Amino acid sequence: MWVYEKKLMYPVRVSKCDPQMAKYLMEQYGGADGELAAALRYLNQRYTIPDKVVGLLTDIGTEEFAHLEMIATMVYKLTKDATPEQLKAAGLGDHYVEHDRALMYSNASGVPWTAAYIQAKGDPIADLYEDIAAEEKARATYQWLIDMTDDVDLIDGLTFLREREVVHSQRFREAVELIKEDRDTKKIF
Repeated sequence: MWVYEKKLMYPVRVSKCDPQMAKYLMEQYGGADGELAAALRYLNQRYTIPDKVVGLLTDIGTEEFAHLEMIATMVYKLTKDATPEQLKAAGLGDHYVEHDRALMYSNASGVPWTAAYIQAKGDPIADLYEDIAAEEKARATYQWLIDMTDDVDLIDGLTFLREREVVHSQRFREAVELIKEDRDTKKIF
């Protein structure tokens, strides 16, 4: 189904060790509005969406996995040189004790990811509006993450991710209009 190229969708650079920022970024790794939840939501919803837009959900769902890789790389780079004391000071002491520096699907507060984050109503319009909301929430979170750092290299990657959320939201809005147009077309059998 996929062809995997062993490179990130966009280069990830960080200028310094910053475990506190890594903790904040975990929100986009395993949070309710993060990349994992988005990828799984879209790939799940495509089974009950009209053929006209099923490719869109597949494409965006797949891209969300690429975003997940970028976030994981950012977290890794921000913590790889951190001491246990620095991790503890950043609020990652519990995480370190349980997982060392391994990533786990949890949000910035350490709450584990859950399938309860996935929404799928089976109604194409309802699902697409849910998807638009998810993209807008992710866009807002990326902006807030940008506001939390002065690392220009990290800001570059986060800005890329924020802008991709804008594009996804626009594409889902277009899909809503396609489905509404099709729904309102008189069917002759």
